[in-house]
Amino acid sequence: MQLTGAEIIMECLLRENVEVMFGYPGGAILPAYDAMTKYLDRMHHVLVRHEQGASHMADGYARTTGKVGVCIATSGPGATNLITGLATAMMDSSPIVAITGQVPSSAIGSDAFQETDVTGATLPVTKHNYLVTDVDELAYTIKEAFHIARSGRPGPVLIDIPKDVQNAVTEFVYPEEDIQLPGYQPPTSAHEEHIVDALALIQAAERPVILAGHGITLSGANNELREFAELANIPIAQTLLGKGCIPEEHPMVIGWMGMHGDAAANHAIQESDLLIALGMRFDDRVTGNLKTYSPHSKKIHVDIDPSELNKNVPVNVAIAGDLKTVLRQLLPRVQQKSHPEWLNRIRDWQEDSHERDILQHDSQGKLLAAQVINDIWKFTDGDAITVSDVGQHQMLEAQYYPHQRPATMVTSGGLGTMGFGLPAAIGAKFGKPEEDVWAIVGDGGVQMTICELATARQENINVNLAIINNGFLGMVRQWQELFYDKRYHATPMFSPD
Repeated sequence: MQLTGAEIIMECLLRENVEVMFGYPGGAILPAYDAMTKYLDRMHHVLVRHEQGASHMADGYARTTGKVGVCIATSGPGATNLITGLATAMMDSSPIVAITGQVPSSAIGSDAFQETDVTGATLPVTKHNYLVTDVDELAYTIKEAFHIARSGRPGPVLIDIPKDVQNAVTEFVYPEEDIQLPGYQPPTSAHEEHIVDALALIQAAERPVILAGHGITLSGANNELREFAELANIPIAQTLLGKGCIPEEHPMVIGWMGMHGDAAANHAIQESDLLIALGMRFDDRVTGNLKTYSPHSKKIHVDIDPSELNKNVPVNVAIAGDLKTVLRQLLPRVQQKSHPEWLNRIRDWQEDSHERDILQHDSQGKLLAAQVINDIWKFTDGDAITVSDVGQHQMLEAQYYPHQRPATMVTSGGLGTMGFGLPAAIGAKFGKPEEDVWAIVGDGGVQMTICELATARQENINVNLAIINNGFLGMVRQWQELFYDKRYHATPMFSPD
């Protein structure tokens, strides 16, 4: 059938099972919006108040559903406003397809009104991007974009479509064949020699620790991780985005690792003789000083992205593969073991940390942010999806809201994007309308995207909002106090009152 490029966009989204998209119209994307009116009975468009909100909503939707989130914007400032959200999704491996309008093909490079080289601008913060100049290539490009976004290590993909391509008419034939990209072949299973080497290290270890990252949930390897840890009797430390990959109340879970994490988990990592890193990337907030990070341990690293292997931390066995597949390769050959002395030592650290934690957070009649977050946990029976912004409240949420299910702790981990929380929570609620969704935000970050409250109201979307207001940008408060010291004779930016 003969369709315009704009109609082809909508037809392809339908075939990719897109149910909701988040966007904001503008001149260069108007043909797509005109075509959209014919499809609103099958797809829902959410009108955001700022394009950054659209990309964060698509991100929150993707993280909670496992589907590809879709956002749409016009050229120039509309497209550049997506960049922060695309960078956030890139760092945290979240599958997004962003569709942007572009000035007509004949005007590209002429500094036309609202023209920006968006493919050049987004190249560092997307998994891949496209500029489509031929309407006959549009359908295949969209299918390819969704394939790249969701396969391998997920990530954001941008499609930039000039206005004349959206208006052009051609015969629409949806490509039914599977996408084959010779230069893009994400690994699946591990080589046999790597499995043998890993099994030897696991068998010889006396003080092993599993480092469970976001990749566990992305690969759907939650049950395999639990079986592996229970069979080999290996304690599990979780990354920030790995929290909830198996229930935090599970006896093998020893806490959250890293700079703001649990002391027991960090002690265990430093004293271990084997680290088994699964779907995590040895972020600097996890390792601290690389020269002193777990210096006496051997290391196994499994990740679907080969570029992460031996990137930050040299390892003894590097396995490029899908976690679910690799764990299934390991499980039949892992020998049952027990490490009673090692586990008892970790429990001693946990008890000591818990005693000091109680003393440290004795409120003496004051309401502390940690208590508020813990009360939210009690109020929700620990069964809500929490979407936190970035700041002190984010760290406190990770410490005081134990998660029992995968994909229920959503936050900006790698990029640390203030303003992420509210729009991502809206996206999460669209993805999981039956779930109780809480946006836990700070007084600083929420102001960056607070305009999206209007989106929530217009859509009548029921997102709970908890603003942890300490009157400061708490993570940078020490700098602020120095800068506004009395010797500068300046007035503080914020009053703690």
